[in-house]
Amino acid sequence: MNRAVFLEELKRFTLDATRDLLLPVRVQSAEETPSERPAEVHLMRLPDSEAAKKKAPYIIHQIITGKDAQKPGEQAACTTEIRSIFCVYCPDEEEGGMLLLNLMERLRIALLRQVVLDQRYQLDLESGLEIILYPDDSASYYAGEMASRWRLPGIEREVRP
Repeated sequence: MNRAVFLEELKRFTLDATRDLLLPVRVQSAEETPSERPAEVHLMRLPDSEAAKKKAPYIIHQIITGKDAQKPGEQAACTTEIRSIFCVYCPDEEEGGMLLLNLMERLRIALLRQVVLDQRYQLDLESGLEIILYPDDSASYYAGEMASRWRLPGIEREVRP
């Protein structure tokens, strides 16, 4: 199965799971007023990595590794490792850390409740779902990541007679 299609489905699921969590957005100019919005979701990278702080809040889903294997007599197996990077902005350090945790927990809980996306992509719970909150002193920005492994439908070989 095409991993790009899986990423698009993961993005859709993430947007749905986090859409009602409004997070602070950094004011970019004197004309702007403080505002809040749900986290944007990006695939593989931000559109402009030099504007990473301006884009907060956001989540980036990246494919780290992928493996296709087939044991004799068994169906083809396809797995992929996903790293999900989370970033939020908040001028209050305690609140910022909690906003990051809440965003990550919102997605973690939704994934553990659903486990299967689009009736074909299965979260591998044997491998676990791991979260890391970065302890860096980067206030007013807070970041963390989630690592997960997914089982995707295998590619069926075409055998010619």
